[in-house]
Amino acid sequence: MREKLRVLVEDNTTKKGKLFDYLIQVLILFSLIAFSIETLPNISKETRAFLDFFEMFCVIVFSIEYLLRIYVAEKPLKYIFSFYGIIDLLAILPFYLNGTLDFRALRAFRVFRIFRALKLIRYNKALHRFHLAAKLVREEIILFLIVTGIFVFIASAGIYHFENEAQPEAFASIFHSAWWAVVTLTTVGYGDVYPITAGGKIFTFCILIIGVGIVTIPAGLVASSLSKAREIEEKENEDKLIK
Repeated sequence: MREKLRVLVEDNTTKKGKLFDYLIQVLILFSLIAFSIETLPNISKETRAFLDFFEMFCVIVFSIEYLLRIYVAEKPLKYIFSFYGIIDLLAILPFYLNGTLDFRALRAFRVFRIFRALKLIRYNKALHRFHLAAKLVREEIILFLIVTGIFVFIASAGIYHFENEAQPEAFASIFHSAWWAVVTLTTVGYGDVYPITAGGKIFTFCILIIGVGIVTIPAGLVASSLSKAREIEEKENEDKLIK
């Protein structure tokens, strides 16, 4: 039984494993959407009741998954204190603690689990050089896009936490805060929405530092990959001439 569960939970090369992985990923995404909707002002009691029920359902599923992963792990303690193990725990802990700290935004990091499945995706061929360049850095680009999406969500949730009470109109919800997150992470800085609390300013400083990396990383990746692709293409042409 343990071996069967291990295949289901950890092996996403099988049909059942893929289905399990995709179901968890879909539930993670829906739980993040529900968490964001909760922050919208003036939502109806019926909607809030549904969101509370859905949160309970998500926590039950994630708790079962967390316990299953501990059960099937060859070294349970290694999983518990691993990156994924800590994120999995923080995703469900606030529900049981019922405290003021809310780590549900950290569920975004669980999207990393789908990265293994994304390796199986086949891309259509384009121009030879760009195909080679994309092939060289496709995993890095996918990872970069996932990380960027996660940081946009974390930044939106974070600034909402710091600024909502001080600026209820500008930061009315996570969705409203997303504009500030995108502008700040891309270092554009329009200045139409900005923090006024001490916590918000410190948080903004951290996001700006991260934003510098987000702007420069893809440019460096593309430039280096195109240069490498040119070398590969020239070598292939030389080999053809020799033949």
